[in-house]
Amino acid sequence: MSEAEASAPAGSDSAVRAIAGDGRILALAARTTGLAEEARRRHGAWPTATAALGRALTGAALLGMSLKEEGQSVTLRIFGNGPIGGLIAEARHGGLVRGYARNPAVHLPVRPDGKLDVGGAVGKKGVLHVTRDLGVQQPYTGSYPLVSGEIGEDLTSYLGRAEQVPSLVSLGVLVGTDGAVRSSGGLIIQMLPGADDADALRLEENVRRLGPVSRAVDQGAAPSDLIAAALSDMAPRILSEEPLRFHCGCSRARVRDALVSLGPGELRAMIEEDGAAEAVCHFCGERYAFDRSDLTEMLDLAGGAR
Repeated sequence: MSEAEASAPAGSDSAVRAIAGDGRILALAARTTGLAEEARRRHGAWPTATAALGRALTGAALLGMSLKEEGQSVTLRIFGNGPIGGLIAEARHGGLVRGYARNPAVHLPVRPDGKLDVGGAVGKKGVLHVTRDLGVQQPYTGSYPLVSGEIGEDLTSYLGRAEQVPSLVSLGVLVGTDGAVRSSGGLIIQMLPGADDADALRLEENVRRLGPVSRAVDQGAAPSDLIAAALSDMAPRILSEEPLRFHCGCSRARVRDALVSLGPGELRAMIEEDGAAEAVCHFCGERYAFDRSDLTEMLDLAGGAR
């Protein structure tokens, strides 16, 4: 276990992958309440930023269900013109997810419908980038302009336009009055070869009847329940299920190696000017402190004279 790995949250976060309609429909569903709350706590996120970050983490976790081998990953980078400044969410094989908001201290007035204004926080002008690293050659990155900043709608547009897979994405995070995540979850439904307009209309109606995913999760729905509701009357069959958890691979040793790579000049400056150094991981908020003796040891490793 890395120094920045969270303990298992109360309640089990998980994601499921299912097929329906005689193989015409692929569906992914997740409960991410503990994951989103862990991210909120680590980054001290304010309510609107919490909802945005939770949606991004959930989207990455769902796309990560396609990863088949150790070391593979999928990363969402969402850069809009809103005050949050950007969101990064990464899912690795095995249900390991991490992420952050560039500015987590964002809370906007609620929308007229009473929902948190995620689109206003992210911004409606910008770009969504999806990078898939399958461990072969160079990672592949696809990009598409944001359509609303609501993240679910942006992923729907990206998957349909950039990856040519007609999709329906529903992501939701319910934030309690105390600022903590009360419930979080998501759905991605994709039309595979053989699906037609009738399938699409039926799925849209099913998802409309289901309502907000966060509300369903708050009422006790498991990922399999979300699948059953979204694929009602289409004979869904669960293919796989995996637990999800917040995990960051950073460690004191890795940060030390990064500081050593700065070279003797930078390390001498740290010793002479401050006599100490502190590094903070963007992804998990973990802080690593190094005193003068630590820096002196790093200087030796970097080839500098004491």
